[in-house]
Amino acid sequence: MVKKLVVKKLKSAGKDSQLSATIRESAQQIWLAGLGAFAKAQQEGNKVFDALVRQGESIQQSTRKVAEDKVTEMAAKATGTWDKLEQVFENRVARSLHSLGVPTRDDVAALSKRVAELKAEVEKLNKGAAKPAAAKPKAAVARKPVRPAAKPAAKPAHKAAS
Repeated sequence: MVKKLVVKKLKSAGKDSQLSATIRESAQQIWLAGLGAFAKAQQEGNKVFDALVRQGESIQQSTRKVAEDKVTEMAAKATGTWDKLEQVFENRVARSLHSLGVPTRDDVAALSKRVAELKAEVEKLNKGAAKPAAAKPKAAVARKPVRPAAKPAAKPAHKAAS
């Protein structure tokens, strides 16, 4: 029986040593794989880093473009709104001035144009009229002297006090 027990122990020890050898071998392979990954990361790390930087720059440019487009769009909307507000204000002021009888810029321009036309007509008529070279002075017309207006009578004392 002891013999059986020793044989059994030897068989189990063989199995245990085989199992521990397999575990040691697997651990060694895992360690080597980790060292290999580390070396690969060191070699290609710069390449990966540069690729990530290029990708980040590309995303930044497209994001900046979208942001600038939005800013331009909002500025255009704000300008349009401001122009509308300004036009409403100008229309209200014009209506108020019109209701008060104040002439508009167009009215003044039309009047200026008409005055210029009439001035040209007057000058034309003056040039067309012949001026006598030796015109005789007109005889003096005798006029009656104008009397100064009578001074009003003095007010009675009782009315002057009030």
